[in-house]
Amino acid sequence: MRTTELLTIGEAAILLRFSRRRVLDLCARGLLPYVSLGTQRRVRRVDVEALIHPVLTRAELEQLWLHQAIAARFTARPQAVIALAEMNLRRLRRLHPDGPEWERWEALLAGESEAVVEALTSPAQYAVRLRSASPFAGVLSERERRAVLDALAESRRDQARPMRLTSLERVMRAV
Repeated sequence: MRTTELLTIGEAAILLRFSRRRVLDLCARGLLPYVSLGTQRRVRRVDVEALIHPVLTRAELEQLWLHQAIAARFTARPQAVIALAEMNLRRLRRLHPDGPEWERWEALLAGESEAVVEALTSPAQYAVRLRSASPFAGVLSERERRAVLDALAESRRDQARPMRLTSLERVMRAV
């Protein structure tokens, strides 16, 4: 599957079993990356599927959501975010000269902005590794960070399905 396959907000809402308004809210809060095509928004199928079937650990999922919010800030003010990331990267290199992903981050920050956004928002394994050594500390305020994590917790509660009574009884008998 191509990670660049784009869905309409309506298609994403159907796949997520959310309302269109809820999907637009996720986009507005920077929790679901999107691109604008004229007056319409499109989201990547891979991002929608990552919300449906997360194959990430809880910590990786938190990093993904936080970095999606960072990506929103990056698209609004790329120079400021890159400057902060480069400063953090220099500091990290001094503290940990043989850091795991420093060279890769340097190459990404010096390259195309689309590659940075892809690394910040993709659920792919290479991006998960990069985000585990992220130079984007300080891009989000503590309040923004807390809002993203609260939204993630709310999303997880919304996706939880109530257990049928017969299933609950069967589980209780087994315990």
